[in-house]
Amino acid sequence: MKLSILSIFSFALAAAAAPAGCDFDLEGYAKDNPIGPTTGGEQKGSTTVTVSTVPEFLAAINGTAPKIIYAKGTFNFTTRPRIGSNKSLIGVGKGAWITGAGLTIANATNVIVRNFGIRAIIDNDSITISNSTRVWIDHNEFTSGNFPAAGPDEYDGNVDIIRASDWITVSYNYFHDHWKSSLIGNNDKFRDIDFGHLHVTYHHNHWKNMGTRGPAGRFGHQHIYNNLYEDFLYQAIHSRSDNQVLVEGNVFTGKTREALSTYGLVIPEDSPNTSPDGDFEIDGFANLGAKNDFGKATVNITQVGTFTRAPYRYKLTPLKQVAKVVKSGVGLGQL
Repeated sequence: MKLSILSIFSFALAAAAAPAGCDFDLEGYAKDNPIGPTTGGEQKGSTTVTVSTVPEFLAAINGTAPKIIYAKGTFNFTTRPRIGSNKSLIGVGKGAWITGAGLTIANATNVIVRNFGIRAIIDNDSITISNSTRVWIDHNEFTSGNFPAAGPDEYDGNVDIIRASDWITVSYNYFHDHWKSSLIGNNDKFRDIDFGHLHVTYHHNHWKNMGTRGPAGRFGHQHIYNNLYEDFLYQAIHSRSDNQVLVEGNVFTGKTREALSTYGLVIPEDSPNTSPDGDFEIDGFANLGAKNDFGKATVNITQVGTFTRAPYRYKLTPLKQVAKVVKSGVGLGQL
């Protein structure tokens, strides 16, 4: 059997770097979908470049030609870089850092972002994925650093996924000290566009000292498994506006008020500056797969959905090992 370039590359990374119990190979919707697996720049005829300045970075991510881009150092952007299709964007060593303005993946396909730290993006997302397919967000770190002092509206999401984006995996990321983490589907006006899309896998992420949206989904399907939630204070997983989630093998520790809700109320803590009393939407749906440990947090499933089984193969970490595996495997410097 011949191995693809991606298979060889992924195997080498996993074999060299993965701590015990961790599997860093691509899993979920970004791998198994009707279009094909996410390969980024790992294609025949691709080029490889290393960038260390803002102009080099911006030039490298432009266009649709397949490219593997290694980034070194810190990049302070004044405008949001827009990543073109067929790109693998990989921080070198212990990771590259982005400040000033976050990344945009819009109208693109086949994009990988790994080993980046993105810090304190004012009034915008750290990563926005819009009208894009086959995206893998893996082994990154996201923080604003001053939660809850800054309030929920000084920054926006860590990873927000909108406008009929599809076939996405968010894995082994470290989200910490931030208010609103990850929103899928952000506007009722785009319900008809979003509905039937927004298939996202979240697995083996670590959320620590967070506020809301871990994730919050509308209109789509999210498979959420083997994540660690540590002091996710207000509301973690929120499925609303006819959204469907399959939730399994997750662990909640510390202070979390609500681990999972399908009730349509957008709680006041989500955006108190714009909705001080909260805001009501249509309820969502949830199904529980493999056993979760919700700790002392509440679970409010108002509607059981039809999303009972993920349409792909994946490896569930045993529940008692989730915290150890996630803490040892997430974030920067693992690749």
